[in-house]
Amino acid sequence: MYVFAMTTDHAPAATATVDLPQGRLDYRVAGPDATALPPVVLVHGLLTDGRLWELVAERLAAAGIRSYAPTLPLGSHQRPMNADADLSPAGIAGLALDFIEALALRDVTIAGNDTGGAICQLMLAADTSRIGAAVLTNCDAFGTFPPAAFAPLFRALRHPGVVACIAPALRSKAMRHGPLAYGMLASGPLDAGLTGEWTRPATDPAIRRDLAKLARGVHPRVLLDAASRFGQFTGPVRIVWGERDPFFRLKLARQLSEAFPRATLSTVPGGRTFLPLDHPGRVADEIATAVRDAQQARPRG
Repeated sequence: MYVFAMTTDHAPAATATVDLPQGRLDYRVAGPDATALPPVVLVHGLLTDGRLWELVAERLAAAGIRSYAPTLPLGSHQRPMNADADLSPAGIAGLALDFIEALALRDVTIAGNDTGGAICQLMLAADTSRIGAAVLTNCDAFGTFPPAAFAPLFRALRHPGVVACIAPALRSKAMRHGPLAYGMLASGPLDAGLTGEWTRPATDPAIRRDLAKLARGVHPRVLLDAASRFGQFTGPVRIVWGERDPFFRLKLARQLSEAFPRATLSTVPGGRTFLPLDHPGRVADEIATAVRDAQQARPRG
């Protein structure tokens, strides 16, 4: 049984919750209630939340597109999932598909960034019955899961006790915005208040438990296996990639564009991992194009 609650508070994006089998999920929704255009689901990455996509969602709303940005259990969520929830990468992909089903969304364009791009790939390899198109920005793919530079972090995240020791250091803006945290992911200045809120939930033992479940399931074979099934998805796929990303190289984007039957690749000079934060207009344009391409491809009648 799915239970919904929503508040708007006259904000550009409404905040809402939905009860799924895995637990209660928070999400943000923006854009018109009534629109002929198919919806978009925006998927964030590790230690971020749905606000990563806020500027993109505002632009999509202005274009008449309704978007949903769930805060997935990737370490910055404030509501722990049920203790028995499967929060492996494949389990979180299943949770995202359950989210789409719970909201009765169809012909969805999914868009993913960073770890969220990996989740989108797992969704495309699992069940595309409600998915019409996909947009992948700089993210894990193929044998890069995680990037080599972040392998020590993921090993640490497998152990909630280790994270408990690290978490207090992240109260420091200098630490959060340094090269071993968010600093190398953005090409522009980061909002210290936002990054502080992204790291604060890790002080909760139940959140650390959830995060450990994800980290223990991150392995190159997971996305290599998913890639073997990309051919089953015949909808449009747009790959938009920042050229200056030190972690997700352009080679990955080219591989992704060659793996899907209907994929296009475009690049963003100067862009890094957090493309939705630094280049929201460009990302929104790519998503809007994917939405319209999927709508045109729908069977008539």
